Amino acid sequence: MAGIGVQPYWELTFDAEGDVDPHERELLVQGVLERNLTDLVLFAHGWNNDRSSATALCGRFYAPFPGLLGHASRDVRLGYGGVIWPSMRFTDEPIPHFPPQATGTAAGPGLPPGTREALLKVFPGSRTVVNRLAELAEEQPEDRARLVEFVSLVRTLVSEQRRGVAVAGTAPDAFVPDLEPPAAEPPGAEPLMLTEDVERVCARFADALERTGARTAALFGSALQRLWGGALEVLRQGSYWEMKRRAGTVGQCGLGPALTVLAHSAPGLRVHLAGHSFGARLVSFALRALPDGAGAVRSVTLLQGAFSHYAFAPRLPFDHDRAGVLRGLEHRVDGPLVCCYSRHDTALGVFYPLASMMVDDTASLFGRDDDRWGALGHDGVLSVAPVARIPLERALAGALPSHGFASVDTSGVVRHGGPPTGAHGDICHPELARLILVAGRIVR
Repeated sequence: MAGIGVQPYWELTFDAEGDVDPHERELLVQGVLERNLTDLVLFAHGWNNDRSSATALCGRFYAPFPGLLGHASRDVRLGYGGVIWPSMRFTDEPIPHFPPQATGTAAGPGLPPGTREALLKVFPGSRTVVNRLAELAEEQPEDRARLVEFVSLVRTLVSEQRRGVAVAGTAPDAFVPDLEPPAAEPPGAEPLMLTEDVERVCARFADALERTGARTAALFGSALQRLWGGALEVLRQGSYWEMKRRAGTVGQCGLGPALTVLAHSAPGLRVHLAGHSFGARLVSFALRALPDGAGAVRSVTLLQGAFSHYAFAPRLPFDHDRAGVLRGLEHRVDGPLVCCYSRHDTALGVFYPLASMMVDDTASLFGRDDDRWGALGHDGVLSVAPVARIPLERALAGALPSHGFASVDTSGVVRHGGPPTGAHGDICHPELARLILVAGRIVR
């Protein structure tokens, strides 16, 4: 495949409901058997990708692997795979180590180039709403009623998409959250950013943009122009809610069943899952679909995972009657579950908590109890025991456990990237490639 420097390499393409391309799945199974592979690494990209950039990311991510196999700890015949799922590309977000022309920038007011078209793909049947959003983003009028209209349209997009999929019933467990909901929470509870006072929410996101150094022109204008900067971030974060939902659906309804087919067809194959951002959520939710004792998945590596740091917790520290929805699933991995985190990731350290807060804790949006809404990629796996918390250097030196959890601080490597997301996309490093191979007991 063009742009991929490792062989053998396959892609598994999924649609938004988790249906896999059956031809690609058969090619993967056939290739594994014909080559008598011992190991297969499957990498799932994150949300800020279209199809071409996802393949390009896979190529760059896998580039260091062949050079590391000289230190193999056993006879290894390794294959590579890309898990391609329909995410959304924001062209104004810088991607570390990719050429500037590949990322693009937004020139002045309005949506970043290509965003209107991307929104229409993510939210089908919403052309009228998306076109109006684009008009308002371009104009950014000195009119508070138009600001409220813009945010209300964003909320309509996200809420109707969530309700529409639930009614259609095409994606089982489409709205499974990272944490078990409170017993008193009504069905279909919304994120707080979709329900609270518009100006207050916009001001909070404008504060976050300033905090990360994303000082757009709107932030230097009038008070209302500053709120418009926050409103555009509400649109970005609203689309991420759909990406987060979709990642869980593709993992549980798509990748998990595909791994089961692969395990039955090639029972001796050792599969190593790796995922970035919402791709980390995708590979984790795939574990929910695996039968107990399948034994196919030998390691999982989560790179800047964009889901709750309590997702694996058997008991939530702030509510002992609730747990993370992935509790106990580490037992479906016949090896370690490694969570990489970096303090330089502002997408997860600043914006993720704001976008994740739910209606059962209104006060937290405005400065209280942010910890309950934190992400794995910001501070690792929390409230599970035992969990090894180790720096990357020690992990590469052999400190990873043979089974169970390891939270690995990769801040010394995952540190490059501009505002507003910081180092969230900075994952293409030989050290991280080697970490995956060490976790899989492929190299010493």
